[in-house]
Amino acid sequence: MKKTLKILLIVCFAVLTAGKSPLPEGYQVGDPVQNFKLRNVDDKMVSLSDYSDQMGVILIFDCNTCPYSQAYNQRIIDLHEKYSAKGFPVITINANDPDLSPGDSFGEMVKRAEKKAYKFPYLIDESQEVARAFGATNTPHVFLLNRTGSDFVVAYIGAIDNNSRDASSASKRYVEAAIGAILEGKKVPTQKTKAVGCGIKYRNT
Repeated sequence: MKKTLKILLIVCFAVLTAGKSPLPEGYQVGDPVQNFKLRNVDDKMVSLSDYSDQMGVILIFDCNTCPYSQAYNQRIIDLHEKYSAKGFPVITINANDPDLSPGDSFGEMVKRAEKKAYKFPYLIDESQEVARAFGATNTPHVFLLNRTGSDFVVAYIGAIDNNSRDASSASKRYVEAAIGAILEGKKVPTQKTKAVGCGIKYRNT
């Protein structure tokens, strides 16, 4: 009986995972990031290398439809307002498959960027290759990049802060603390946290 149950469980697992490709581990803290080029909502192409004159980049995998992304939307706007002048502008990337999440189509991205008056790029990762390279799993999912020489190096990965519902109730602001440490020439106090949000809608996963 136990043997039969074990076989059934193995078969069920095989059926559930058939055709699914696991996400790569992605970049870790301390890893240099490869350059990428993606289409922005203004229909222009944006590369990470375009930011070679900056101290770093607040790279955030985001989307239109996730309630967590919506809750963090103003905080993302505020991060750009506060830190772009200090050398850490925001770049947001939407990797959701629009066939699985129609509200995250390029057209809907354009509407949202216009409605919210984004002053930072909102890029579409149509192939999902960039999100996979980073190992991005959620929206929002932050990768703080610090420019070291000609490279952008991952300095922090995870959540924006520790309260996904209310910014004023957050007792730990991970991204701000990380940037503050870098600007002061100190070690980032918390280098990795769990990204809280909706799962990125990958194809065949």
